[in-house]
Amino acid sequence: MATNPQVPTSMNPYPKYATTVIGAHSVPDWYEALDRLLAVGQLSMASMADAQYRASQAAILDQEIAAIDVVTGGEMHRRTHNRHAPPNAMLNYFWQKIPAFQGGTRPKPITAHDPDVFHPAATCKARIGENTDLGLVEEFKTVSALTRKPVKITMTGPHMLAKVAYDDYYNDLPKMMQDVGKLLRHNFKMLAAAGCRHIQIDEPLFTMSAEDEVQAAVDAINLAIEGLPADVHVSTHICQGNYAVGKEYDAQIGHRYFDTGRYKADLVCKIQCSSYLIEHDMTSHYEGLLGNRQIGVGAVDVQDPKIETGETIAARIRSYGWLAPEQTIVTSSCGFNHLPRRVAFGKLMAMSEAKRLLGG
Repeated sequence: MATNPQVPTSMNPYPKYATTVIGAHSVPDWYEALDRLLAVGQLSMASMADAQYRASQAAILDQEIAAIDVVTGGEMHRRTHNRHAPPNAMLNYFWQKIPAFQGGTRPKPITAHDPDVFHPAATCKARIGENTDLGLVEEFKTVSALTRKPVKITMTGPHMLAKVAYDDYYNDLPKMMQDVGKLLRHNFKMLAAAGCRHIQIDEPLFTMSAEDEVQAAVDAINLAIEGLPADVHVSTHICQGNYAVGKEYDAQIGHRYFDTGRYKADLVCKIQCSSYLIEHDMTSHYEGLLGNRQIGVGAVDVQDPKIETGETIAARIRSYGWLAPEQTIVTSSCGFNHLPRRVAFGKLMAMSEAKRLLGG
C-alpha cells in the first residue's frame, strides 16, 4: 500500500471491497401526490412523516436484502418531493434548521451549462452558530432501530451549504464555511457520542470552484471532523452533480452539472478523513495521492438507467491496477433518488455481486 507522510493513518478502515451507498435511495413517485395534498391542507405533516418513515423502512430493507455492508436510511425523511433533488435534501432541509438562514428562498443559478437551471436558495442574514442540532442524532437512532447493519449518516459539507446560499452577512465565503465547519463539528461529536461510527460529508462543487475557495473548504471540513474518536470512519463524497430530475433541471440523464474546471484530487486528498467516495471515471486522478486512505470507486453509475452486472462493476474497479484491494470500497457514483426503485435495487444487488467477484 502506498504511503504519504503528509497524510495521517486512516481512521477505522473498512474491510477490502466493503459496499456502501452514497446516501439517497429511490424516491417514490407518490411523494409528489402527497406533497400536493400537504400543500392544500388535505394531508397532515404527521401523515407525511409517517409516509417518509415507511419509505425509510423500505430503503433499509432493500439494502439489507442486497447485503450492503454499511447502510443509510435513504435520506427519505429529508424531502417531501423529488424536485430540485438531491439538493433540496442536501440544502433546504438543513438551512431550515439553522437560525442564521432567514426568509423565503430565491432562485439561484447553479451550473455553467445552463443559466436557466437554478436552485431555490436560502439567505444567510446572521452569524451561523455552532450549537444548532441538525437532527443527525435523531436520524441515526431512527435508522439504527430498523437494522442491525452499521449505519452511516450523511451530511452536506461546508462548501455546498455556504456557496449555494445567498449571503447578506459574511460577504466572505471562507469565514462562512469556517462557521459551518464548527456547526458540523458540534453535530458530528454528538453523533459519535450517540454511537455512530460512520459519517459521510458531501461536496459536489469542487471542480467548478476556484483553487483558493476549495482549499478553504478543505480547511473547513478538517475543522468539522477534528477531534472525532479514532474508530469513526469519515468519508468525503466528491461528485460533480449527477442530477437527472424534473423540469426545474433539464430532465436529462448522462451528464454532470458541475464538471467545468479542474478536478482537484490533490486538494481533496488534504481532507483528513478515512475515505473518498468518487465517480469511478475520476479514480485515475487519485493515483499517487491516496496515501493510506481508502477510496470508494463509484463503479455503479447512477447516470445509467440500465442495471449493470456485477461483472461490469468488478471490471471497472479492476481497471485501476494501482489501487490495492485493502484500499478499495465498492459504491455508486452518487445517490439513487432519481432512479426507479427496481433499478436502484438492481444496482445494489450488482454492487454486492461485484464484491463477491473481487474477493471481498
